[in-house]
Amino acid sequence: MKRFSLISTILLLMVLGNYGCGTKIPPVKESIPVFQDTMKITYLALGDSYTKGESVPLSQSFPYLLKSALEKGPLIQVKGLKVVAQTGWTTRNLLTAIDNTPLDAPYSFVTLLIGVNNQYQKIPVATYHQELPALISKAIEFAGGDTSRVCMVSIPDYACTPYGQANSPQSISPQIDQYNEIGKMYAGQFHVEWVDITDISRRGVAEPGLVANDGLHPSGLQYQKWVERIHSRVTLLLKKQ
Repeated sequence: MKRFSLISTILLLMVLGNYGCGTKIPPVKESIPVFQDTMKITYLALGDSYTKGESVPLSQSFPYLLKSALEKGPLIQVKGLKVVAQTGWTTRNLLTAIDNTPLDAPYSFVTLLIGVNNQYQKIPVATYHQELPALISKAIEFAGGDTSRVCMVSIPDYACTPYGQANSPQSISPQIDQYNEIGKMYAGQFHVEWVDITDISRRGVAEPGLVANDGLHPSGLQYQKWVERIHSRVTLLLKKQ
């Protein structure tokens, strides 16, 4: 028994001696992270003055601010940005423009913001119910048939601008809410992303810097705040590709 204990003790000391404080333990091999190649994406922006960026430099419109935000992150390059939008366009105008504009589909993602001019021109809400689904369907088609690559942006509330404050703001806001409820409903039905920026626009009275010099449209600062919300959603959808 004593001999066995002595031999066991010697063996134990030999093992401890090999891995003691004075002995270097073989390093553990770490796996080398594998990085993806740069993602080259294309972006189609559909809308009206809010997408065109009326009364702000082109670089401060939300599609171009979104492009810049995406490219600030690693491994994303926006190699193509197409904007189909003009001031005053209704859903009908946008549908017509799409039919007459050469588009290099499919796009990596598509944004859609439309409806304020339907409200402003007092076009029956039934028209929005009819034409908005057609526009969403086209946006999905331009995104290669992938609903997760389409992002709808809510309509801002121009009642909270100097122009709106002078033109019955109490009637404008409820109508904008109605149009946004319709938009959100169809976004859900078509399974596309919905980004609500209307609350940002409603800070325009308290924060005049959010309104452009024309007293009606968003400023570059407001568009930047929109992009802070849109960017995170778009980044997530791009990761799914």
